[in-house]
Amino acid sequence: MNPPEVLLNLSDVTKSFAGVHALRGVSFELLAGEVHALIGENGAGKSTLIKVITGANRPDDGVVVIRSQAIQRNTPSFAKSRGVAAIYQQPALFPDLTVAENIALRLERPNPWRLIRWSQRRTRARELLERVGAAISPESFVRDLTMPQQQLVEIAAALGADAKILILDEPTASLSDREVDNLFRVIGELRSHGVGMIYISHRLEELPRVADRVTVLRDGAVVATRPVDQVDRAELIRLMVGRPLDAVFPKQDVPIGQVVLETVHLSSAQAGVHDISLTVRAGEIVALAGLVGAGRTELARVLFGLEPADGGEIRLSGRRVVIDSPRRAVELGVAYVPEDRRRHGVILDMPVAANTTLAILRRISTAGLLRFREERRVAAEFVNRFAIRTPSLDTPVINLSGGNQQKVALARWLAAEPKLIILDEPTQGVDVGAKAEIHRLMGELASRGLAIIMISSELPEVLGMADRIIVMRGGRIVGELSRVQATQERILELAVSHVEAGVAS
Repeated sequence: MNPPEVLLNLSDVTKSFAGVHALRGVSFELLAGEVHALIGENGAGKSTLIKVITGANRPDDGVVVIRSQAIQRNTPSFAKSRGVAAIYQQPALFPDLTVAENIALRLERPNPWRLIRWSQRRTRARELLERVGAAISPESFVRDLTMPQQQLVEIAAALGADAKILILDEPTASLSDREVDNLFRVIGELRSHGVGMIYISHRLEELPRVADRVTVLRDGAVVATRPVDQVDRAELIRLMVGRPLDAVFPKQDVPIGQVVLETVHLSSAQAGVHDISLTVRAGEIVALAGLVGAGRTELARVLFGLEPADGGEIRLSGRRVVIDSPRRAVELGVAYVPEDRRRHGVILDMPVAANTTLAILRRISTAGLLRFREERRVAAEFVNRFAIRTPSLDTPVINLSGGNQQKVALARWLAAEPKLIILDEPTQGVDVGAKAEIHRLMGELASRGLAIIMISSELPEVLGMADRIIVMRGGRIVGELSRVQATQERILELAVSHVEAGVAS
């Protein structure tokens, strides 16, 4: 049997920006029919390496060979002609065009005089969508598609362009378990047809299911390339960050104080939550667990005044309150860091200083005029306290890594000195090192008496950080577990049970 074709080979690739080494002598290989995972902390060099492969960045030194051809000057159009395609975490589709039109834009050469054959476009799109198992109409507008559907459209377009090297950047970051299973099925089909895939993910538990080999980058250099079945998650974390798994969940034992939040039979027909009774105390981290659609985020939106409550009570520090708007929530000492930080957690084009002080503009203004010196003082304090890695306070947040964007979102609300903070998927899409830092911050906040509600779909995070775990299903609480009682199996049993479980003491 002939060995598989080497689709991509990088040897001793280096790249620097303003004297800072982003890549240090990186060597990397991708075989036909292989899924090669590429992992590392934010800033490890993954994005730069992908830009070298796709032609967006030119290496300072080293050799890039794509499908047996040494590339002297790579460009995006040349890489595409050699069968390289990249699918990023945020799909790059035109929302106001149809699926067929988006696919055609990837496949057809620009020609203002060519007659467009719409029926052929739709037929071609339908054939490609069927190849990836996507039940999507070619005439659907992209704006009406879910994130996983948009990913499948991009994969279909890549296949239509005869892609042989497919780069998947955090493809499962916002997918449900069922959607992940379907994506892995598509990856298996592509593998069987000889497509080589570079798979970038912070979800290390996925790698044994999907990857053949894994390469770990740290500080711009390759620290290891191993067969996936010869390395476990703890070893991968050690290779990535140079510290053991226990450091990722630095749970602190802190005194638990008085009840800060109490809900009594709280309901919202609009949000789809029903009969919610729970308490959260000062210094306590209470996790909301459950499957996608369980009602966890919907409950958070009710508590922050984004959705109206139509039954039951909310009590803060023993006093009954009505939270009918986010402004009222902030006035009462409630903060909310939402799941989609890029859309709702930060304003990407604004600098770090402005983002950090958005929730306290009245406090740092006089007669309606912003005191810029005070804004910068407050921002600098949080940048230092949270170890936010930014070139300056004036750097737009869009230029920061995902983990540092999340820390800016945290700082924005903590500047308002809340009593209760709701963190919705606080470490989604960030690397292991950034997770450890965010978890450390959560422990520090709890030790200062802040009450924390954490919504997380990662069971290791739930088990590692929570003092109590509230399990939801169908907009209702179906179980409560103490830290000692909780196991992954018990949480999942409650989350998927068709019979409402009793609340454990």
